[in-house]
Amino acid sequence: MSALICGSLAFDTITTFPGRFAEQILPEQVHILNVSFLVPTLRREFGGCAGNIAYTLRQLGGEPLVMAAVGSDGQDYLARLTTWGASTEFVRVESDTYTAQAIIITDTDNNQITAFHPGAMQSAHLTAVPAGRSDIRVGIVAPDGRDAMLQHAEQFAAAKIPFVFDPGQGLPMFNGDELNKFVSQATWVAVNDYEGRMLCERTGKTLESLSKSHLRGVIVTLGAQGCELWQQGQRTVVPGVTAEQVLDPTGCGDAFRGALLYGLERDWNLERCVTLGNRIGALKIACRGGQNHVIDRSVLGL
Repeated sequence: MSALICGSLAFDTITTFPGRFAEQILPEQVHILNVSFLVPTLRREFGGCAGNIAYTLRQLGGEPLVMAAVGSDGQDYLARLTTWGASTEFVRVESDTYTAQAIIITDTDNNQITAFHPGAMQSAHLTAVPAGRSDIRVGIVAPDGRDAMLQHAEQFAAAKIPFVFDPGQGLPMFNGDELNKFVSQATWVAVNDYEGRMLCERTGKTLESLSKSHLRGVIVTLGAQGCELWQQGQRTVVPGVTAEQVLDPTGCGDAFRGALLYGLERDWNLERCVTLGNRIGALKIACRGGQNHVIDRSVLGL
């Protein structure tokens, strides 16, 4: 059975600032902010939420179907997807624009500043979630073009495919009514703690009340502290896993979601799914980039 992953494919330019953003940004001067960060290291990686999630899911032995859009420079990405066994039948190629690009600066506290050019991602809504595909067991609406996120959520619901709503950095694009509609269509919601607070503020609901709805669970990732799992008003803290090294947080949330989908494909209970997610997140943060970690399934007991 497969997981349909709706989200971005992007090229990441990743840099490291050997200092702290907090020491460079004066709070009383943010209205005239003008800062420059010297970044001695620079790497280019394959990224984007859909690509990163699919990579981890495939490493675990799952079957990812990627639904996304790339631009005229995206052939290398398509080739990469096929080399590790992800289907590209739902990847759209837009010849008159570039593949989405992210420029990420990480400081010594693992805080990040990201600039994102959407490029071909803005056409992702032109590919629809297929109805009547019995091989698609579960899906996810991850950060993508605004229209794509709205339409793919509606299409998942219409096709009766259970899916995770994972707004990520796309959350600020939507108002309270739109977010409430996403939640009403979704089967699970996954956010980090900051996104969770914003989601509650905009919808006018608490995590507890969200979890008391039709949702099978609300998952709030807490980085090294693990995650909170809300089910029918009950909060469970699932502890984090200590990483061997902390090299690069880029893509850790996506790695977690790949593991989450792996468990959901197999009808695991949600606590077991997020426990695996915490282990994979700790493994990923010890590697640079969102698609370079190697998962030994035998060590994980899979």
